Amino acid sequence: MGLLLVYTGNGKGKTTAALGALMRALGHGLRTCTVQFLKGKWKTGERNFAESHGLEWHMMGQGFTWDSRDVDRDKQMAREAWTLAAERILSGRYDLVILDEVCYAMHYGYLSCEEVLETLRRRPEELNVILTGRNAPEALVEAADLVTEMREVKHPYKKGTPAAKGIDF
Repeated sequence: MGLLLVYTGNGKGKTTAALGALMRALGHGLRTCTVQFLKGKWKTGERNFAESHGLEWHMMGQGFTWDSRDVDRDKQMAREAWTLAAERILSGRYDLVILDEVCYAMHYGYLSCEEVLETLRRRPEELNVILTGRNAPEALVEAADLVTEMREVKHPYKKGTPAAKGIDF
């Protein structure tokens, strides 16, 4: 039976945890798909790796919402990402689908939590799905098999240290 996993909270490491599961799945020869909501088109280490290894990887955003210059466009892109993600979830072609930062899209009202849950309820029985992002809706938390909340204790950014290549992107 496939599991529904949620990595949420204000601490760092949600995407990193999902990517650790992705590596584990790939090591077992499982079929994977990653859809990143809201994240920009910049070249991250994980995107570079995915492209160089032929992984199915979709970056579907313009950037984080707090940097947005066009919220209507962000909403449209979240809808497009969800359309693609829902098709992948229901296709039966994957063993693991990662919906990175999808919790932001639900929190900001770009996607309906009920719509997401309805699709997740209809997924193939063996499909594992990982959802990441701050502010996971309570209904998602209740539906999930595993929920991990990342809590920030200390972060170098608060001392003026910029994001580090290979650690943050």
